Amino acid sequence: MFNFMSSDMFYRIPALLISITIHEYSHAKAADILGDPTPRLNGRLTLNPIAHLDPLGLLVLWIAKFGWAKPVPINPRYFNSPKHGMVIVSLAGPLSNAILAFLTLFILKLGLFTYGSIANQILVLLLSYNLALAVFNLLPVPPLDGSKVLSGILPLKYSLAFSNIEAYGPIILILLIYTGVHKYF
Repeated sequence: MFNFMSSDMFYRIPALLISITIHEYSHAKAADILGDPTPRLNGRLTLNPIAHLDPLGLLVLWIAKFGWAKPVPINPRYFNSPKHGMVIVSLAGPLSNAILAFLTLFILKLGLFTYGSIANQILVLLLSYNLALAVFNLLPVPPLDGSKVLSGILPLKYSLAFSNIEAYGPIILILLIYTGVHKYF
């Protein structure tokens, strides 16, 4: 997904930072709107990319071309309905990436930037990264957002059964990455 050793590394970094920051900020903002002060108290209600970067996730991204951001701390007990609140907060990140992708596509379609220009290349990467983040994060594999959405919309007995695979989520993700599935995102 990300090849930082290529010559276009300086185009990829801003696109990636914008995509990750908007995704994590959207989780924080949704939780804040729903009454959870945890993201605000932890300095995550910001568009500063540094607040959302995970050092290990960044290192792995650099080496393995696949990484992660620092998860936004959320305390669902502050929500009127914890189950529905978690669905909304979990959807906020991928939805923000989808919206940013469509806005980027709109800007590209306006033809304001010459094909191959720095701005055009950054916008193309921004479109690509945001589509990838939106789709990938909706996979129902813990700890991805899609698993929290699925858990929140399932009836209680199925949600509890689904929570049993939570411990295996990282293993499932590693298998997906190892088999190359992530290359389609």
